[in-house]
Amino acid sequence: MLHSQPFLTQLQRHAAATPHSPRQNYLLAALPPEDYAYLLPYLELVPLRAGDTVYRANELTNYLYFVTAGVVCRFHRLENGAAAEFAVTGNEGVIGIAAFLSGESTSTDVEVVSAGYAYRLRTNLLHINSELNNALLGLLLRYTHTLITQVGQIAACNRHHSLKQRLCFLILSCLDRICSHELAMTQEQIADMLGVRREGVTQAVGHLRKAGLIHCDRGHIAVLNRLGLEEQVCECYVVLKQDYDHLLQSQRSTRNASMRRAPLQHGLVSSQFG
Repeated sequence: MLHSQPFLTQLQRHAAATPHSPRQNYLLAALPPEDYAYLLPYLELVPLRAGDTVYRANELTNYLYFVTAGVVCRFHRLENGAAAEFAVTGNEGVIGIAAFLSGESTSTDVEVVSAGYAYRLRTNLLHINSELNNALLGLLLRYTHTLITQVGQIAACNRHHSLKQRLCFLILSCLDRICSHELAMTQEQIADMLGVRREGVTQAVGHLRKAGLIHCDRGHIAVLNRLGLEEQVCECYVVLKQDYDHLLQSQRSTRNASMRRAPLQHGLVSSQFG
């Protein structure tokens, strides 16, 4: 437990101007107004500090974490301590999907790679109120489908594409989720995420730096030429970007449709979970 050209740029800039709002998470933002109002008192803001572990393998998933800022990475670790990243999540998604898939624990580690915030919700609340569960379930399942696509694409990428291409993929995927052209990430972290030796990362970073695409300094990576970086990345980035664009467009459409419903009635939030 907790111990650049982004998607839908205009919406994310608006969200960034309103710090610590649950609506910065696209899943929560897509909820119908009455369900969002019902849920709001039970959402707890928590910081995500770089290096924090949100969940460890085989740990009970007592909370869903709706990320509003920052980047969280899912790792699989072997018995010898070696690790590899297989999915990243920003404010388009949620951490703790095992909780609503009838699982009690996760088999992977979930760590914060770029600092931010999340709103957490106790998982038992999903089982107390069936109407809220139904409203949220469709969004969670839609996100899970996209997450499965990401896992499969990254598996194929790790097998068939060069380290330089995978590094470009990682940098662009993270930047898309933080509305910035800079990442606070060391080469050791990158090596851990990509499941390779640091020497390989140093070489790949050197190629990108010599090409004038990035600048590195003391655990920070600044993208100087995003278009050039996109020309170097493999097709996996484009596939997943299109999938996430579709996810976020669907969430926005869901929210717009719900906003056309009748106005909220007074006293709605007063009838809450026991």
